[in-house]
Amino acid sequence: MENLIFSLNATLPIFFTMILGWFFRKAGLMDESFVNKMNKFVFQAALPVLVFQDLATVDFLEVWDFRFVAFCFLATLLSILGVTALSYLWKDRSIRGEFIQASYRSSAAILGIAFIQNIYGDAGMAPLMIIATVPLYNIMAVVVLSVLKPGRGTMNKKLLADTCRGILTNPIILGIAAGVVWSLLKLPMPSILEKTVKNVAVLATPLGLMAMGASFEWKQATAKVKPAAAASLLKLVILAAIFLPVAVQMGFREEKLIAILVMLGSATTVSCYIMARNMGHEGTLTSSTVMLTTLGSAFTLTGWLYLLKSLALI
Repeated sequence: MENLIFSLNATLPIFFTMILGWFFRKAGLMDESFVNKMNKFVFQAALPVLVFQDLATVDFLEVWDFRFVAFCFLATLLSILGVTALSYLWKDRSIRGEFIQASYRSSAAILGIAFIQNIYGDAGMAPLMIIATVPLYNIMAVVVLSVLKPGRGTMNKKLLADTCRGILTNPIILGIAAGVVWSLLKLPMPSILEKTVKNVAVLATPLGLMAMGASFEWKQATAKVKPAAAASLLKLVILAAIFLPVAVQMGFREEKLIAILVMLGSATTVSCYIMARNMGHEGTLTSSTVMLTTLGSAFTLTGWLYLLKSLALI
């Protein structure tokens, strides 16, 4: 019961914040222009600062575990390749990019650390899992959303060059690069800078959630129910069912297994919607998947946790 309550406390506020955005839009406190500017701010400023903060404060040498990092990286890469193959089952090419990103990309940094801290009292192996997955999440998201952008033609030299340019200049990729360099060089983080970075980073999730809720159209979402449900099932159940047994077989237990569970089975991150919207996609499928996985993860994560405890693996 305690774990169920924690999961509900971790996920329902996210859903309710999205509902607040929708309510504010209906009440006239937000209009389309305001929501678009808020989306742009989150994408170009708040989210890059958030990923910088996550990576810049990690001590690589102290917590490094190559075997664990390699597993997280390969599991994520195989998940991306698998959902990419499945995306071709949808005849509507315009939704493939959103389907792929929403199916694999977890709330690893935000929900993951909170979940592990609640069980073990500290972040455990979450930082290493973030190192292995977050850069790959974002790089592959930029590639997928660029290549499968609605209205683009077949791949050619110009499109390839534009895609590479988009990856190299993507604000989130720049934030990751800055965070990694900062950590490797062991640059100090003065209190004034740390608090300033934190003040900007903390805006990413609530503003992104409200912008997503304000942009959500129920009529449009109805047309995307099937792909959103399929993406949600992949995100919360299928990928975890495939890779958790492999992780157990490889001997991962306790904090490492919980970090892998969060990586595989937590809700689709809100930054998926922000990236999709800012890279020329409609965003309806993504926002629907975020809503479904946010609600569903309160129960599926608890179910996975109960199973692992019952098997004495954590």
